[in-house]
Amino acid sequence: MDFSFSHEQEQFRDSLARFLRDKSPTSAVRKLMATDRGYDPAVWRQLCDDLGVAGLHLPEDVGGSGYGPVELGIALEEQGRALLCAPYLASAVMAGYAVLLGGTEAQRAELLPGIAGGTTIATLAVTESEGLWRAGDVRLAATASGDGFRLNGRKRFVVDGQNADLLVVAGRTGKGVSLFAVDAAAEGVSRRAVPPMDPTRKLAEIVFDDAPSRLLGAEGEAPLEAILDAVLVAFAHEMIGGAQALLDSAVAYAKLRVQFGRPIGSFQAIKHRCADLLVQVELAKAAVYQAAQLLADGEDATVAASQAKAVAAEAYMHAARECIQFHGGIGFTWENDTHLWFKRAKSSEVFLGAPREHRERMLQAMGV
Repeated sequence: MDFSFSHEQEQFRDSLARFLRDKSPTSAVRKLMATDRGYDPAVWRQLCDDLGVAGLHLPEDVGGSGYGPVELGIALEEQGRALLCAPYLASAVMAGYAVLLGGTEAQRAELLPGIAGGTTIATLAVTESEGLWRAGDVRLAATASGDGFRLNGRKRFVVDGQNADLLVVAGRTGKGVSLFAVDAAAEGVSRRAVPPMDPTRKLAEIVFDDAPSRLLGAEGEAPLEAILDAVLVAFAHEMIGGAQALLDSAVAYAKLRVQFGRPIGSFQAIKHRCADLLVQVELAKAAVYQAAQLLADGEDATVAASQAKAVAAEAYMHAARECIQFHGGIGFTWENDTHLWFKRAKSSEVFLGAPREHRERMLQAMGV
């Protein structure tokens, strides 16, 4: 499989990287992670209006650009490299895919233009007490009421849940797990920000107390696995972008720091560790790019998506630990920026399932 990018794709990567270098330096990241909102609305508008990335993977007839998982992956990879603080993963990726894959044609035409344009911030609420994305763990009750449904229950670890205008919620009816669209400002919806380990990505707990909602798609037929595959591939791109940023930082510091009259990067032990880290990051990229291409080709990507999540998470954590070691431990001090990526790496490792859980999912998909 050819993992090379076209000239146009490389141009898109370069333009987005330049934008993020200007708008998402670590000084801006530190400032935003200390706020309740966690992102800059002006930068979000520029990201959506000038670069059009919120609708990159969405069809043109609903306001998107009509590209696919490969181009979306490029956008996520550069955002991960820059540690962008924005509701992109929650709104464009998670909620966008949920409506695209789970909604009817009329619902897609109604809801996706706002998401594609960035005027509607949405999020997807699936996980509950177990914190796992599994249909069997969805217990939030959905009861038919008039022409809609009433929701009762609690959702946890909802990314950017405190910022969302639209909530796409997984709930259980008598026919099984379904998706529902909920106005975040509706009566019966209460949101509470949860202090995260990674303050660059805001999380919320949402309680539904007889909250009004409307069904998305067919009752009992929420395509959670298909949505998860698509989200995992995009999320894995974000992780390899972060891993590459840490690798670059470690190599740059190894060239800069002098010990015994020579840069530490000239010592064989350091060279070996850099080489090992490079190999792991490149292997993770290969797995992630393969998963994106399978999705783009319309192939079954369950095995590849879980593999991408597992290897990208492990490469990201390895890069974070090595980068801190290369910095002699100062990488985890508040003054040094390395700890920002370390916290993102650790939270990403467990978000949407730890590597061991995805290897189990791979085995189940292969029938082993």
